[in-house]
Amino acid sequence: MSDSLATMNAAVAEAAAEARDEKVAVFDFKMVTFSLAGKDYAIDIMQVKEIVKAGRKLFTYVPNALPFGLGVYNSRGDIIPIIDLRIFFNVEVDESEENALENILMVRVGEQVFGVVVDDVDKVVGIQKSTIQPPHPLFGDINIKYIQGVVESDNRMYVLLDVERIFGSKLTEKDKEGGGSVADIPVKVSAPKAPKSAPMPKKETKEVDYSFITSGLLTLRKFTVSPINEQWVKSRFDEWYKERGKDKLQFQAPTDADEFLKSFYSPYNGTWWKKDYADTIYKALPDNAAKQIVVWNPGCGKGQESYSLACLLRKRYPDAKIRIYAHDVDLLSVSNAPLISIPADVANDWYAPYVTKKANGDFTFTPEVRESVMFEYHDCMNTTALPNLDIIFTRDLISFLSDKAQEALIEDFADKLKGNGILILGQNESLEGAKKWSAAKVGSIKIFGKQ
Repeated sequence: MSDSLATMNAAVAEAAAEARDEKVAVFDFKMVTFSLAGKDYAIDIMQVKEIVKAGRKLFTYVPNALPFGLGVYNSRGDIIPIIDLRIFFNVEVDESEENALENILMVRVGEQVFGVVVDDVDKVVGIQKSTIQPPHPLFGDINIKYIQGVVESDNRMYVLLDVERIFGSKLTEKDKEGGGSVADIPVKVSAPKAPKSAPMPKKETKEVDYSFITSGLLTLRKFTVSPINEQWVKSRFDEWYKERGKDKLQFQAPTDADEFLKSFYSPYNGTWWKKDYADTIYKALPDNAAKQIVVWNPGCGKGQESYSLACLLRKRYPDAKIRIYAHDVDLLSVSNAPLISIPADVANDWYAPYVTKKANGDFTFTPEVRESVMFEYHDCMNTTALPNLDIIFTRDLISFLSDKAQEALIEDFADKLKGNGILILGQNESLEGAKKWSAAKVGSIKIFGKQ
């Protein structure tokens, strides 16, 4: 390590220790500053582990990685994903020599460490937290949602990046305890109060006033009650009333909303599918003699669903080429998805024909399966160029979009889906009765097609 880099790391460590111990009287916030395309940026020093220099030859390429994912780097035995922040922000990157060293900030995001490539690392700057100003919508060349604020120091204006937002960290421990989160939950949340005398809904009552539930779900968990999920919400409200009683219906904290939504999610959401569920989905897949089956899987999460679907499609359409476009706005998840590890019990279950064992004893998917899934960081509400689709598989995603976003996405589905294609939503989401769509049921799975 060079003397200048060692000095910089020492300064980072010293400043971080001071920040933790709250020994600094004048400055109550310190940040590591760096440059991208000649502009000044900064990250909270408490999220910077260290600063290193490494050549790209030391990065191990990961198949189907995102464009800004340069690979993984072995840092003293720890395998660290390397992200080029310049490419992520669509900043023009000059070509560098093959052996050139990159400036890398090792950034903590929850329990994960990421290497973030920048142009140059500058110094540690101390400021008063009260001087951080909210960003103006016209400020900077990057999406404003990734900016925590802007601050001036020594006649230089720094853009303070929100690392939690960039890497899609959705819930902090504070959130789980019922507090606030910059990413998803307002700092101060007060759910609308329930009516003082919320009567037990009678079976013959057609209209039930559960507006406080609707607004509470939207405020606390960005869950939008709409025709797509309203039937489930009404049914769940009846159960909620029985469970809580009329005096405890309102949501006091995010944990209450989570409890209400606990039964909303589809089977094996965010985890590996058991054989019974895989068999159910298999039966719902239609006959299709096409040479290529193209699938869109928005909201793919950490990749278990996408790989499960890939294995199932290989079984259902053995002679076809499978292509799955797996999209998510959680950068941490989609970056790690190609590196996903397969537990032994999963590898020896129905996945076995599509899994191979590596020399070190770990399990991985066969190249045919791995190469069929393209993981991409993408917001499904932004236009994306996709070929005509045979299948759209998106469980439990639409309900967490706004009314307008739901309508726009359903319209996008109709535009992209082939005439004989199918759409599979979450188990408690439905398009029955919606214009342009027909509904059918295969076992416990609802499938939708264009009319």
